[in-house]
Amino acid sequence: MRFSDLGNLNSHKKIHTGEKPHRCDQCGKTFMMPSQLKNHLRVHTKEKPYSCSECGKSFRQPSNLISHQKIHTGVKEHVCIECGKSFIRAGGLKTHQRIHTGEKPYKCSHCDRRFSQLQIAKVHERTHTGEKPYACTECGKSFRSSAILKQHMKIHTGEKPYKCSHCDKRFRHSKTLTSHMLIHTGEKTHKCDQCGRTFKRPAELKKHIRVHTKEKPYSCSVCGNSFSNGSNLITHQKIHTGVKEHVCLECGKSFSRAGELKNHHRIHTGEKPYKCSHCDKRFGQKRSLKGHESIHTGERPYTCTQCGKSFRSSTILQQHMKIHTGEKNHECDQCGKTFLWTSDLKEHLRIHTKEKFYSCLECGKSFTQRSSLRQHQMIHTGVREFVCFDCKKTFITSSALKQHQKIHTGERTYVCSHCDKAFLHAAHLKIHERIHTGEKPYTCTHCGKSFRASSSLHSHMRMHTGEKPYTCTQCGRSFTASSSLNSHMLIHNGEKTHKCDQCSKTFLRASGLKKHLGVHSKEEPFH
Repeated sequence: MRFSDLGNLNSHKKIHTGEKPHRCDQCGKTFMMPSQLKNHLRVHTKEKPYSCSECGKSFRQPSNLISHQKIHTGVKEHVCIECGKSFIRAGGLKTHQRIHTGEKPYKCSHCDRRFSQLQIAKVHERTHTGEKPYACTECGKSFRSSAILKQHMKIHTGEKPYKCSHCDKRFRHSKTLTSHMLIHTGEKTHKCDQCGRTFKRPAELKKHIRVHTKEKPYSCSVCGNSFSNGSNLITHQKIHTGVKEHVCLECGKSFSRAGELKNHHRIHTGEKPYKCSHCDKRFGQKRSLKGHESIHTGERPYTCTQCGKSFRSSTILQQHMKIHTGEKNHECDQCGKTFLWTSDLKEHLRIHTKEKFYSCLECGKSFTQRSSLRQHQMIHTGVREFVCFDCKKTFITSSALKQHQKIHTGERTYVCSHCDKAFLHAAHLKIHERIHTGEKPYTCTHCGKSFRASSSLHSHMRMHTGEKPYTCTQCGRSFTASSSLNSHMLIHNGEKTHKCDQCSKTFLRASGLKKHLGVHSKEEPFH
């Protein structure tokens, strides 16, 4: 290649050597030519000396002004031979053609990701470096690209130039309008080849495909957790920073994302914009609607790789996966106990706070858990639909029947780690283990006495209240505990079920037999 003067030759040689001797004092960025540095400095000075005579818009570089002016003339002389789309600039056509060729010449030096456009690659690299050179003059917030800053500025100006032709709703960004228009058309043109599911937007399809491929390209640099899309990673990273900048003006609750705050606001406003096309039920959140609609369609697109079980939503699958991993990352601040799910932790915390949100309308009794209230309410309805095939005894819940059947099978699956004693039920093991640990979490508010089990506290409280809910049908005598009534009933029926193995003498109560055994063992039970 030949040049008319030595200066042009020297400038050209830098392309081959990679030399960038011209450095910006503001940010340290280097350039091959002084003209490039001069143009760059306008990023810092905000100088835009080139103005459009049609609309007054200003630009840092004359080339940008020339490109912009073609918007007003409407001339798009560069046409794509693949799809017929036309462009104002040759560079715009060249970039567009990479969609057809799949060419991505610009590679990220941090994560090997590739891009079809240099500008997009530069903006992406700032994700790794943390660089945000474009600052808002109104609020000081900084951004990775000028385009994002430009969009942000519309929040301050209130500008909403994009109007929906169907409902007159206005939007700040063209892509938001495009997304909104799909509400009116209902069009879902992007179909998944794996499961046939359709989507309104290509970005939604791209994210969905990762459900099938299990691809999680976005990794957290702090804990290594991986995510299928970038927005989930950004949200996750706020866990480490603790930043919750979006505050509800109604109740003061704060959120990591603006979208979360928007969803939360609907609790106060009662707004339910998402309507089921099958049954007219409405929802405050789009994902709640999607989960609900799958009840009608029977669709379960999220499959567990461990056991093959399928689920309606990714969140239910994530919760299910914890069963396989044993992950319990929700810890109680009061006692250190960990739980698989936040809902379990929330209900557990009520043990410490003594909160009882769920009240029975029949008798006014309150419970910490909704499931406990439901079980209790069956006492009033009298429905006992679960029958034991061995002894025909009936139960209110299937879990109660399941526990009862262990009496017949002799199954004792819950073993104490301290003394190897086995129990039919997990709850009984838990109470038993407190004998070894000395833990007595249930305290009487009247006298301060503590107990290992909540049932023991309830029985004890009747000493203070004088309540005797268990009445003998034979003589009308009342008792504070059901066990006391059962012992008393033996007086009336004369049944002596406790037999001595040594002399066959029988007793009404186990305590009577225990005392009697001392006669044979020569024990002196009373000291």
